[in-house]
Amino acid sequence: MRKKFSVGNTVGFILTFLVALTILIPIFWLIVSAFKTDAGVISYPPRFFPDEWTINQFKYVTDSIPIFRMLGNTVIFSGCVTVISVLFDSMAGYAFARMNFKGKKMIFSIILLTMMVPFQVIMTPLYIEVYKLNLLDTYLGLILPRATSAYGIYMMASFFQGLPKSIEESGRIDGMGEFRIFWSLMLPLCKPAVASLAIFHFMNNWNDLLYPLMLTSSASMRTLSAGLAVLVGNKVIKYGPTLAATLISILPLLILYIFFQRYFVEGIAAGGEKE
Repeated sequence: MRKKFSVGNTVGFILTFLVALTILIPIFWLIVSAFKTDAGVISYPPRFFPDEWTINQFKYVTDSIPIFRMLGNTVIFSGCVTVISVLFDSMAGYAFARMNFKGKKMIFSIILLTMMVPFQVIMTPLYIEVYKLNLLDTYLGLILPRATSAYGIYMMASFFQGLPKSIEESGRIDGMGEFRIFWSLMLPLCKPAVASLAIFHFMNNWNDLLYPLMLTSSASMRTLSAGLAVLVGNKVIKYGPTLAATLISILPLLILYIFFQRYFVEGIAAGGEKE
């Protein structure tokens, strides 16, 4: 039994190591290649480390597009959407999980059905709606349509359903209102779910291309993904600057994940237990 157990552990370690290499090598290659010259990036046979280290690729990016302004736009867009959406998703999830009102099941089913509708189907009506509200090329026009999500409501509702009823009953005995019960008693117990949902929202909005590209037209309002699309969309593709700009765009996400990976894993693990 001990021999079989050790063999199983060894095989599992090898497989995990191979998967980690498959994921990490492209990231390391991106980081190193961002400091290569154009000739070093496209050289054949390819070399992992450059013969000459340079920061000219980053200078080319900053001269070509206002990348730091775009970085700020992305932080504002992703951060505001994350905070607002997590709040509204939590409130809606609590209402569907713990409160009884007429039409609850039908409304919840309709919300879940919207998860099956591709964004390409609603992009034209959404653009017209934002245009009619005179919110094109503004922060509010980017943030408002993303104020809540069907996935977030479903996720938070599933967490709230798993909490014992005695918690809210004790709050009502103490004279708390419904919002006070939600905010002071129930929501603190869902910290892993809230953290996990916040990371999902932030990453999805940070990496989104089509949505901000559709609703912004000026370079001063572009997000990083949209700015990179403009940079790469030139007639002559500059591989070195493209890699440098990509590194700038993913670096904040890597740092964010390093610091908050514990909450991310806890949220997924807790979600599996709820299921």
